[in-house]
Amino acid sequence: MNLLEIKNLKKEFIIHHAEKHIKSCDDVNFALREGAFIGIVGRSGAGKSTVLRCIYRTYLPTAGNIWFQSAQFGRVDLAVTDERHILSLRQQEIGYVSQFLNIMPRVTAREHVETALLSVGATPEDAKKRATEMLAYFRLPTSLWDIYPNTFSGGERLRLNLAHAMVKKPRLLLLDEPTASLDDQTKLLVKDLLLSLKGNGTSMLGIFHDLAFMDGVCDEVYRLQDGKMEKVLE
Repeated sequence: MNLLEIKNLKKEFIIHHAEKHIKSCDDVNFALREGAFIGIVGRSGAGKSTVLRCIYRTYLPTAGNIWFQSAQFGRVDLAVTDERHILSLRQQEIGYVSQFLNIMPRVTAREHVETALLSVGATPEDAKKRATEMLAYFRLPTSLWDIYPNTFSGGERLRLNLAHAMVKKPRLLLLDEPTASLDDQTKLLVKDLLLSLKGNGTSMLGIFHDLAFMDGVCDEVYRLQDGKMEKVLE
C-alpha cells in the first residue's frame, strides 16, 4: 500500500518586481510504499528541497496532487488541505529534518526534544527520559542540553534536528541532507537509527549528496533533473 503518491507536482516561484517565473519542479510523479525509503539525488538547485517542502507544505504547490494516507483523516491531498489538518499531521504523523534549525526562542535543546514527545501524548516523565536518551544517542554534549541552541555549531544543530524529528517515530519522515555537516561516526548513528525506524514501519523520503550513505538504506533512488524525476535505482 502506498503511504504517499505524488501526481503531476509543479512549483513555480514568481519574482514580481522582475516579472519573472522560476520553475523549480514540473510534472513530478512517484509513490512511496508504506515502510519504504526513497532517496532523491540531483545537482544543487535542481528542486529537490522544493519537493520535500511542498509535501510538508512549507511551500504551496503551483499544481498537482500530494496524496497522503493519514491515520487521522484518511486519504488527504496535502497540496490543498487546510492549515488545521496540516498542523495536526506535522504534530502527529509527518516529521521533517532540515539542515537549518527552526526553534522557538528561549527553548533549550532538551525542551525542544521533550516538546516533540509531549505533542504526541507522552507523559512529562517519559518525555524527559526519552529526550535524554535521544540527545545522548546523537552525542550532543550534555553541557548543551539546557542552553538555547542559537549558539550551536552547524553539526550540533543538525543533530538536534534529527533528535527532535526521529524521537516521535513518525509515519512519514522527510530528510533534507540529514548528514550534511556530520562526522563519519555520527553518520553511522544516523544510518542505524534510520534503519531501525524503517524496520518499525516509518516511511522515508530523503535528499542525499553522500551516495555511500544511501547504500543499504534506500529501496529506490530517483534523480531530479530539469524539474522532473526519473528512477535510477530500485
